Amino acid sequence: MRENDPVTSATRQHGTPAAAVPPRLIATDLDGTLLRDDKSVSPRTVAALAAAEEAGIEVFFVTGRPARWMDVVSDHVHGHGLAICGNGAAVVDLHGGPGAHRFVKVRELARENALNSALLLREAAPGTVFAIEQTYGFHQEPDYPKLHMEIPDNLLPAEELLAPDGPDADQPVLKILAYHATLDPDAFLTLARLAVGDQANVTRSSPSALLELSGPGVSKASTLALCCAERGISHEEVVAFGDMPNDVEMLTWAGRSYAMGNAHPDVIAAASGRTVANNDDGVAVVIERLLAGRTAP
Repeated sequence: MRENDPVTSATRQHGTPAAAVPPRLIATDLDGTLLRDDKSVSPRTVAALAAAEEAGIEVFFVTGRPARWMDVVSDHVHGHGLAICGNGAAVVDLHGGPGAHRFVKVRELARENALNSALLLREAAPGTVFAIEQTYGFHQEPDYPKLHMEIPDNLLPAEELLAPDGPDADQPVLKILAYHATLDPDAFLTLARLAVGDQANVTRSSPSALLELSGPGVSKASTLALCCAERGISHEEVVAFGDMPNDVEMLTWAGRSYAMGNAHPDVIAAASGRTVANNDDGVAVVIERLLAGRTAP
Protein backbone atom coordinates (compact mmCIF):
# COMPACT_ATOMS: atom_id res chain seq x y z
CA MET A 1 0.00 0.00 0.00
CA ARG A 2 1.32 3.42 -0.91
CA GLU A 3 0.62 5.39 2.27
CA ASN A 4 1.79 8.67 0.82
CA ASP A 5 -0.31 8.70 -2.34
CA PRO A 6 -2.23 11.97 -2.64
CA VAL A 7 -5.77 12.07 -1.33
CA THR A 8 -7.44 15.41 -1.83
CA SER A 9 -9.78 16.72 0.83
CA ALA A 10 -13.39 16.98 -0.29
CA THR A 11 -15.41 20.12 0.12
CA ARG A 12 -19.13 20.21 0.70
CA GLN A 13 -21.43 21.52 -1.95
CA HIS A 14 -22.18 25.25 -1.73
CA GLY A 15 -18.67 25.94 -0.47
CA THR A 16 -19.12 24.96 3.20
CA PRO A 17 -16.06 23.20 4.65
CA ALA A 18 -16.55 19.44 4.69
CA ALA A 19 -15.17 19.09 8.21
CA ALA A 20 -18.01 21.28 9.52
CA VAL A 21 -20.46 18.35 9.26
CA PRO A 22 -19.49 15.04 10.89
CA PRO A 23 -20.29 12.05 8.65
CA ARG A 24 -23.17 9.79 9.62
CA LEU A 25 -23.25 7.51 6.57
CA ILE A 26 -20.70 6.16 4.11
CA ALA A 27 -22.04 5.11 0.71
CA THR A 28 -19.64 3.11 -1.42
CA ASP A 29 -19.77 1.50 -4.81
CA LEU A 30 -18.27 -1.99 -5.03
CA ASP A 31 -16.61 -2.94 -8.33
CA GLY A 32 -13.67 -0.68 -9.10
CA THR A 33 -14.18 1.11 -5.79
CA LEU A 34 -14.39 -0.93 -2.58
CA LEU A 35 -13.38 -4.20 -4.23
CA ARG A 36 -9.94 -4.84 -5.62
CA ASP A 37 -9.72 -5.97 -9.23
CA ASP A 38 -9.71 -9.62 -8.09
CA LYS A 39 -13.11 -8.90 -6.45
CA SER A 40 -11.71 -9.30 -2.94
CA VAL A 41 -12.18 -7.02 0.05
CA SER A 42 -8.75 -6.37 1.52
CA PRO A 43 -8.11 -6.88 5.24
CA ARG A 44 -7.41 -3.15 5.55
CA THR A 45 -10.80 -2.31 4.01
CA VAL A 46 -12.61 -4.86 6.21
CA ALA A 47 -11.05 -3.23 9.27
CA ALA A 48 -11.95 0.28 8.09
CA LEU A 49 -15.59 -0.65 7.48
CA ALA A 50 -15.84 -2.25 10.92
CA ALA A 51 -14.23 0.77 12.55
CA ALA A 52 -16.70 3.12 10.84
CA GLU A 53 -19.67 1.11 12.09
CA GLU A 54 -18.13 0.95 15.57
CA ALA A 55 -17.87 4.73 15.50
CA GLY A 56 -21.59 4.99 14.74
CA ILE A 57 -21.27 5.71 11.01
CA GLU A 58 -23.56 3.55 8.88
CA VAL A 59 -22.07 1.92 5.79
CA PHE A 60 -24.20 1.34 2.71
CA PHE A 61 -23.00 -0.68 -0.25
CA VAL A 62 -24.49 1.02 -3.32
CA THR A 63 -23.91 -1.01 -6.47
CA GLY A 64 -25.11 -1.88 -9.93
CA ARG A 65 -24.85 -5.56 -9.00
CA PRO A 66 -27.99 -7.66 -8.62
CA ALA A 67 -28.78 -8.97 -5.16
CA ARG A 68 -27.61 -12.48 -6.02
CA TRP A 69 -24.08 -11.19 -6.61
CA MET A 70 -23.73 -9.66 -3.14
CA ASP A 71 -22.08 -12.65 -1.49
CA VAL A 72 -18.73 -10.90 -2.02
CA VAL A 73 -19.63 -8.43 0.76
CA SER A 74 -22.41 -10.18 2.69
CA ASP A 75 -19.92 -11.09 5.45
CA HIS A 76 -19.13 -7.42 5.96
CA VAL A 77 -22.58 -5.95 6.57
CA HIS A 78 -23.10 -4.57 10.04
CA GLY A 79 -26.11 -3.39 11.98
CA HIS A 80 -28.81 -2.68 9.40
CA GLY A 81 -27.45 -5.18 6.85
CA LEU A 82 -28.90 -3.26 3.91
CA ALA A 83 -27.46 -2.69 0.44
CA ILE A 84 -28.72 -0.74 -2.56
CA CYS A 85 -28.54 -2.95 -5.64
CA GLY A 86 -29.26 -2.63 -9.35
CA ASN A 87 -28.27 1.07 -9.50
CA GLY A 88 -31.02 1.96 -7.03
CA ALA A 89 -33.69 -0.44 -8.26
CA ALA A 90 -33.72 -2.41 -5.01
CA VAL A 91 -32.84 -2.12 -1.34
CA VAL A 92 -31.88 -5.57 -0.07
CA ASP A 93 -31.41 -7.02 3.41
CA LEU A 94 -28.29 -9.20 3.22
CA HIS A 95 -28.54 -10.67 6.71
CA GLY A 96 -29.84 -13.97 5.39
CA GLY A 97 -26.65 -14.57 3.44
CA PRO A 98 -26.27 -15.64 -0.21
CA GLY A 99 -29.54 -16.84 -1.71
CA ALA A 100 -31.58 -15.78 1.33
CA HIS A 101 -31.70 -12.02 0.85
CA ARG A 102 -34.94 -10.08 1.31
CA PHE A 103 -36.10 -7.21 -0.88
CA VAL A 104 -36.95 -4.27 1.39
CA LYS A 105 -37.74 -1.78 -1.39
CA VAL A 106 -38.20 -2.28 -5.13
CA ARG A 107 -38.26 0.56 -7.68
CA GLU A 108 -39.18 -1.25 -10.85
CA LEU A 109 -38.90 -0.40 -14.51
CA ALA A 110 -42.40 -0.78 -15.95
CA ARG A 111 -42.54 -3.41 -18.67
CA GLU A 112 -44.04 -0.93 -21.12
CA ASN A 113 -41.18 1.49 -20.49
CA ALA A 114 -38.64 -1.31 -20.77
CA LEU A 115 -40.02 -2.50 -24.10
CA ASN A 116 -40.31 1.03 -25.49
CA SER A 117 -36.71 1.70 -24.45
CA ALA A 118 -35.46 -1.46 -26.13
CA LEU A 119 -37.26 -0.65 -29.38
CA LEU A 120 -36.06 2.96 -29.41
CA LEU A 121 -32.49 1.98 -28.66
CA ARG A 122 -32.41 -0.79 -31.25
CA GLU A 123 -33.68 1.68 -33.85
CA ALA A 124 -31.02 4.23 -32.88
CA ALA A 125 -28.21 1.66 -32.64
CA PRO A 126 -28.89 -1.39 -34.82
CA GLY A 127 -27.18 -4.46 -33.47
CA THR A 128 -28.00 -3.70 -29.82
CA VAL A 129 -28.92 -6.82 -27.84
CA PHE A 130 -30.64 -7.02 -24.47
CA ALA A 131 -30.84 -8.87 -21.17
CA ILE A 132 -33.53 -8.47 -18.52
CA GLU A 133 -32.82 -8.34 -14.78
CA GLN A 134 -35.74 -9.11 -12.47
CA THR A 135 -35.96 -9.58 -8.72
CA TYR A 136 -35.25 -13.31 -8.96
CA GLY A 137 -34.81 -13.92 -12.68
CA PHE A 138 -32.32 -13.19 -15.43
CA HIS A 139 -33.27 -13.50 -19.11
CA GLN A 140 -31.51 -12.56 -22.31
CA GLU A 141 -31.77 -12.50 -26.07
CA PRO A 142 -30.05 -15.35 -27.95
CA ASP A 143 -27.35 -13.04 -29.36
CA TYR A 144 -26.55 -11.37 -26.03
CA PRO A 145 -22.94 -12.37 -25.18
CA LYS A 146 -21.90 -14.37 -22.14
CA LEU A 147 -20.97 -11.36 -20.03
CA HIS A 148 -22.29 -12.36 -16.63
CA MET A 149 -20.97 -15.88 -15.99
CA GLU A 150 -24.41 -17.32 -15.38
CA ILE A 151 -26.99 -19.30 -17.27
CA PRO A 152 -30.07 -17.22 -18.18
CA ASP A 153 -33.51 -18.50 -17.29
CA ASN A 154 -34.77 -17.85 -20.83
CA LEU A 155 -33.32 -17.11 -24.27
CA LEU A 156 -35.93 -15.11 -26.19
CA PRO A 157 -36.22 -11.82 -28.13
CA ALA A 158 -36.71 -8.76 -25.94
CA GLU A 159 -40.23 -8.30 -27.33
CA GLU A 160 -41.20 -11.69 -25.87
CA LEU A 161 -39.25 -11.30 -22.65
CA LEU A 162 -40.96 -7.98 -21.91
CA ALA A 163 -44.45 -8.89 -23.10
CA PRO A 164 -47.24 -8.61 -20.48
CA ASP A 165 -47.42 -12.41 -20.43
CA GLY A 166 -43.66 -12.94 -20.79
CA PRO A 167 -41.46 -15.10 -18.54
CA ASP A 168 -41.79 -14.29 -14.84
CA ALA A 169 -44.32 -11.60 -15.68
CA ASP A 170 -45.33 -11.51 -12.01
CA GLN A 171 -41.83 -10.33 -11.02
CA PRO A 172 -40.77 -6.67 -11.25
CA VAL A 173 -38.21 -5.72 -13.88
CA LEU A 174 -35.31 -4.03 -12.10
CA LYS A 175 -33.32 -3.04 -15.16
CA ILE A 176 -32.51 -4.00 -18.71
CA LEU A 177 -28.99 -4.37 -20.02
CA ALA A 178 -28.14 -3.20 -23.53
CA TYR A 179 -24.94 -4.33 -25.25
CA HIS A 180 -23.36 -3.24 -28.51
CA ALA A 181 -20.34 -5.03 -29.95
CA THR A 182 -18.70 -2.14 -31.79
CA LEU A 183 -19.77 1.24 -30.41
CA ASP A 184 -17.58 3.32 -28.10
CA PRO A 185 -18.99 2.98 -24.56
CA ASP A 186 -19.36 6.72 -23.89
CA ALA A 187 -20.76 7.38 -27.36
CA PHE A 188 -23.27 4.56 -26.84
CA LEU A 189 -24.34 6.09 -23.52
CA THR A 190 -24.90 9.52 -25.05
CA LEU A 191 -26.80 8.06 -27.99
CA ALA A 192 -28.98 5.92 -25.71
CA ARG A 193 -29.92 8.79 -23.43
CA LEU A 194 -31.06 10.83 -26.43
CA ALA A 195 -32.96 7.91 -27.94
CA VAL A 196 -34.68 6.67 -24.79
CA GLY A 197 -35.56 10.06 -23.35
CA ASP A 198 -37.81 9.90 -20.29
CA GLN A 199 -38.72 6.23 -20.78
CA ALA A 200 -35.87 5.11 -18.51
CA ASN A 201 -32.75 6.23 -16.66
CA VAL A 202 -29.68 5.17 -18.66
CA THR A 203 -26.18 4.74 -17.26
CA ARG A 204 -23.18 2.43 -17.44
CA SER A 205 -20.63 0.82 -15.12
CA SER A 206 -18.81 -1.51 -17.49
CA PRO A 207 -15.67 -0.67 -19.50
CA SER A 208 -17.42 -2.19 -22.53
CA ALA A 209 -20.43 -0.80 -24.41
CA LEU A 210 -22.87 -2.24 -21.90
CA LEU A 211 -25.63 0.07 -20.68
CA GLU A 212 -28.01 -0.29 -17.76
CA LEU A 213 -31.57 1.05 -17.97
CA SER A 214 -33.65 1.58 -14.84
CA GLY A 215 -36.99 3.19 -14.13
CA PRO A 216 -37.34 6.95 -14.74
CA GLY A 217 -35.73 8.78 -11.86
CA VAL A 218 -34.21 5.62 -10.41
CA SER A 219 -30.52 5.94 -9.62
CA LYS A 220 -28.07 5.20 -6.85
CA ALA A 221 -28.53 8.78 -5.68
CA SER A 222 -32.32 8.84 -5.56
CA THR A 223 -32.61 5.56 -3.66
CA LEU A 224 -29.81 6.52 -1.30
CA ALA A 225 -31.63 9.79 -0.65
CA LEU A 226 -34.77 7.84 0.27
CA CYS A 227 -32.83 5.61 2.66
CA CYS A 228 -31.15 8.61 4.26
CA ALA A 229 -34.45 10.46 4.65
CA GLU A 230 -35.87 7.45 6.52
CA ARG A 231 -32.95 7.75 8.95
CA GLY A 232 -33.03 11.51 9.31
CA ILE A 233 -29.66 11.82 7.57
CA SER A 234 -29.04 14.82 5.32
CA HIS A 235 -26.90 14.75 2.19
CA GLU A 236 -24.32 16.89 4.00
CA GLU A 237 -23.76 13.97 6.41
CA VAL A 238 -23.01 11.47 3.62
CA VAL A 239 -19.57 10.53 2.30
CA ALA A 240 -19.69 8.69 -1.06
CA PHE A 241 -17.19 6.79 -3.19
CA GLY A 242 -17.34 5.71 -6.84
CA ASP A 243 -15.50 5.16 -10.10
CA MET A 244 -17.93 4.94 -13.04
CA PRO A 245 -20.73 6.99 -14.67
CA ASN A 246 -23.43 5.17 -12.68
CA ASP A 247 -21.90 6.81 -9.57
CA VAL A 248 -22.01 10.40 -10.83
CA GLU A 249 -25.43 11.35 -9.42
CA MET A 250 -24.58 9.85 -6.01
CA LEU A 251 -21.24 11.66 -5.84
CA THR A 252 -22.88 14.94 -6.82
CA TRP A 253 -25.62 14.51 -4.20
CA ALA A 254 -23.42 13.57 -1.25
CA GLY A 255 -21.95 16.28 0.95
CA ARG A 256 -18.49 14.79 0.51
CA SER A 257 -17.53 12.50 -2.34
CA TYR A 258 -14.39 10.82 -3.59
CA ALA A 259 -13.47 9.60 -7.05
CA MET A 260 -11.14 6.63 -7.05
CA GLY A 261 -7.69 6.94 -8.56
CA ASN A 262 -8.90 4.66 -11.35
CA ALA A 263 -12.14 6.61 -11.95
CA HIS A 264 -13.79 7.62 -15.22
CA PRO A 265 -13.23 11.32 -16.13
CA ASP A 266 -16.91 12.14 -15.55
CA VAL A 267 -16.62 10.77 -12.02
CA ILE A 268 -13.53 12.84 -11.30
CA ALA A 269 -15.40 15.93 -12.47
CA ALA A 270 -18.44 15.13 -10.29
CA ALA A 271 -16.67 14.27 -7.04
CA SER A 272 -15.49 16.86 -4.54
CA GLY A 273 -12.34 14.91 -3.72
CA ARG A 274 -10.08 12.13 -4.95
CA THR A 275 -8.51 9.13 -3.30
CA VAL A 276 -6.12 6.43 -4.50
CA ALA A 277 -7.15 3.48 -6.68
CA ASN A 278 -9.28 0.55 -5.61
CA ASN A 279 -6.28 -1.78 -5.64
CA ASP A 280 -4.59 0.58 -3.16
CA ASP A 281 -7.54 0.55 -0.72
CA GLY A 282 -8.67 4.07 -1.56
CA VAL A 283 -11.92 3.80 0.40
CA ALA A 284 -10.10 2.57 3.50
CA VAL A 285 -7.56 5.42 3.23
CA VAL A 286 -10.33 8.03 3.43
CA ILE A 287 -12.30 6.24 6.18
CA GLU A 288 -9.18 6.01 8.33
CA ARG A 289 -8.58 9.73 7.92
CA LEU A 290 -12.20 10.56 8.64
CA LEU A 291 -12.12 8.54 11.86
CA ALA A 292 -8.79 10.05 12.88
CA GLY A 293 -10.29 13.49 12.40
CA ARG A 294 -13.26 12.61 14.64
CA THR A 295 -10.98 11.52 17.49
CA ALA A 296 -8.25 14.13 17.11
CA PRO A 297 -7.94 16.57 20.04
